[in-house]
Amino acid sequence: MKILGLSRKKVKEVIENGKVTIAVYGLGRIGLPLAAIFSYHGAHVIGVDIKDDTVDKINKGINPYEDEPGLSGLIEKGFRTKRLEATTNGIEAAKRSDVMIIVVPVVADKDGNIKMDPLLDVAKKITEGLERGDIIITETTLPPGTTESLASIFDKSEIKLGEYGLAHAPERTMVGRIIRDITSEYPKIVGADSPKTLEAVVGLYETINKKGVIAVSNIKTAEAVKVFEGVYRDVNIALANQLALWAEEQELDVYEIINAANTQPYSHIHKPGAGVGGHCIPVYPWFLINTAKRTKLELIRLAREINNNMPHRVVELVVKALNHRGRSVKGSNILVLGLAFRGNTKGHYLSPALDIAKELKDNWEANVFVYDPYYDPSDVEELNLKWKNDYKDIDAIVIVTDHKEFQELDLERISEDVRTKIIVDARNMIKPEKALKLGFDYWLLGNSPKLYYSINQ
Repeated sequence: MKILGLSRKKVKEVIENGKVTIAVYGLGRIGLPLAAIFSYHGAHVIGVDIKDDTVDKINKGINPYEDEPGLSGLIEKGFRTKRLEATTNGIEAAKRSDVMIIVVPVVADKDGNIKMDPLLDVAKKITEGLERGDIIITETTLPPGTTESLASIFDKSEIKLGEYGLAHAPERTMVGRIIRDITSEYPKIVGADSPKTLEAVVGLYETINKKGVIAVSNIKTAEAVKVFEGVYRDVNIALANQLALWAEEQELDVYEIINAANTQPYSHIHKPGAGVGGHCIPVYPWFLINTAKRTKLELIRLAREINNNMPHRVVELVVKALNHRGRSVKGSNILVLGLAFRGNTKGHYLSPALDIAKELKDNWEANVFVYDPYYDPSDVEELNLKWKNDYKDIDAIVIVTDHKEFQELDLERISEDVRTKIIVDARNMIKPEKALKLGFDYWLLGNSPKLYYSINQ
């Protein structure tokens, strides 16, 4: 049933009565939970993805992302009730649907080159199945202005904007808590091409989100909201990283300072670290930089430069630590703990660990190994890295990812296996006093080693 022009109250009613079909394009870690949630609330949902394996699993009621809390139960229920299905045929899905939601990735590399191909491909498929009364929603975080530009593709059909609705409702989720985020953690942001589209889309998301919906004035504003959120974090992290490097020079404990400063309600300094990775925070600044006309956005550019340089600062720390022990970096066995860009999850897009491992291996000729509890050996080997899940003959342990498992390292056992007792901690995961008691040299990113032992000893 087409919902364009319906009141939000009526939209909720027809969804809950199973009269609305929604196509979700992109069954990744965000799109699939969204599809499963809509099916749970009564909609018939067609998930669309280019991966045959993902589609096959969903059509058997199997969750491809078993580590995402709550998702397996939703997929199983969608399978049992026949309200959730998947396909690789995006055109057919559009023909059968009343609402099309796009959640395919749009990313940028470290140089700011934005890759729109998946989005444009989906737009072309939707165009071939577009009908009057349909609503198209982008959830993918986009450079402001992108959603409206897609109308030039959709309008190549016989149906023009106004006869179909167009909206942007940015996803506001984090891996490991996606279902909670979508349903109860934050209000949904929505911008649309017209009041009638906005009314219907507000009703659509109010059906699944207990926090409600914030309707903004237009599509471009809605796009800017999510981008601003990511840019805020990138700039704040860059600030924390610069403060950490200053504290190191001054022989102060940056974490003590930040924790004390943040007891003041207007101070929200983030934690310093090895760098910024993922599909979001290091990418979104480029959405503003590349769309700016007269504004130079110097602060945002500088923040990107600072955060991109942090992996190199970690390597410098490793070099100092090894040299302090009289070891050459060349030929040393270095174990990088953590491949993921964020703790307690799997995902390595633009991960600082990749840069650290590459620089140590290529520039310093070290023997670099990687261990991450969320990865299999084959995952690491596909990245041309060596897997190692023990500490035998290791000369330096480098903690790059803040996985909870790394807070629980058995340092007593590790101290018996390593060849050289060095820990370089880029995430503040280890208690210094415990490491020092066992004879480790402990180097914390952003803190002078003089805080822990005499550098001249």
